[in-house]
Amino acid sequence: MISATEAVAALGLGLAGSGHCLGMCGGIAAAINLGGSNGAGTTIAYHAGRLISYAVLGALLGALAGSINLAQWTMGLRYLAGFLLIAMGLSIADWWRGISVLERAGAVVWKPVQAFSSRFLPVHHWYQGLFLGTCWGLMPCGLIYSALAWSATAQDATRSATLMLLFGMGTLPAMLATSFSAARAQALLRKRGLKLLIALFLVLSGAWTIYLTTAHGSHLDRTIEANTPDAQATPAAGHAHGHH
Repeated sequence: MISATEAVAALGLGLAGSGHCLGMCGGIAAAINLGGSNGAGTTIAYHAGRLISYAVLGALLGALAGSINLAQWTMGLRYLAGFLLIAMGLSIADWWRGISVLERAGAVVWKPVQAFSSRFLPVHHWYQGLFLGTCWGLMPCGLIYSALAWSATAQDATRSATLMLLFGMGTLPAMLATSFSAARAQALLRKRGLKLLIALFLVLSGAWTIYLTTAHGSHLDRTIEANTPDAQATPAAGHAHGHH
């Protein structure tokens, strides 16, 4: 089970990245709702597919990360998650676009997926929306990469999947507002002030993640040093010397 803190963090990450979601997926989300009388059904199916893909990816990465039982591996994942969060925050604020390199690399994998997903367009039935959403969850997005790296640190398929599902739920307000043409909500989410607030939240979250990882690493190093054979032998040697 995940903690309440982890649940809030996952939801907050999704909500904080709403502006980025609008730029990456807003167009397709809005277009799907134009699918005639069944527009609402196809839209809901699309977002359900998107959340399913996030959860499946989280489960796969969580299981993979959990198969490597090394403290250094866990710390490396946490550092990666922290740096990606900072990079995403800087990108959302338009202060640094380095995360776009990662997104361009992911585009290589995305091209065949995008070509496959085109067969579900135009969307007329709910199952087309579901499959399209499942494909769209694989698109190259720095926010998704950051969330996946962070969820993988749980090193458990179920926990990582749950974190990614909650992350996806956090993106729903912005995406549903776009899908159902809620212009006021879209305008709010696109405001510069809110984008800067979101960016600051992500940067601080990333910095806090790195700080906690560093602090934990220092504690781990001291524990390992205290349990080395030389460290354990020293007090014993001193006691023997005093006895003689």
